[in-house]
Amino acid sequence: MGQKGHHSGGNQAPLSVSQPGLRKLALVGNPNTGKSVMFNNLTGSYATVSNYPGTTVEVTRSQGEFGGVPFEVVDTPGMYSLYSITEDEKVARSILLNERPDVVLQLIDAKNMERMLLMTFQLIEAGLPLIVVFNLMDEAEEAGIIIDLEGLSKRLGVSVVGTVATSGRGMDKLRKEITNYVQ
Repeated sequence: MGQKGHHSGGNQAPLSVSQPGLRKLALVGNPNTGKSVMFNNLTGSYATVSNYPGTTVEVTRSQGEFGGVPFEVVDTPGMYSLYSITEDEKVARSILLNERPDVVLQLIDAKNMERMLLMTFQLIEAGLPLIVVFNLMDEAEEAGIIIDLEGLSKRLGVSVVGTVATSGRGMDKLRKEITNYVQ
């Protein structure tokens, strides 16, 4: 799991609160699915970690560009369900339902997908613009797990992409899918 904090490498202004008018991409998923590493891959720039208003929950925001369009990228706290129980889940739900991102990336640990698909159905039912990202594909393959990403995409009715965020594998395909939402 990646470190949250200030990351160097970009010259964009930090985002301590949501920037109006900027398209938004939100990363959601269970803890330990690689959201922070994915966030760093998608932004590659300075990130601001701040507490969500009225809470002690940290939310990381930065900027990324997809299809020539600048986006605010938000790394939400880990959640197991859209039906919030913990303070972290309530903050993630609030970001999804109140800030209404233009694209939602749900990161799923490819080795443990059965436990995580319930939230996929909840996100689809909520009408969110979803791309399902099976991360840690290398570990799944090492465990002998084969996932029919194309078949799953057809059954769910949303884009499904396989990645290995730590090595960058699948990131070009993911960026292409995000760009499809822009156009």
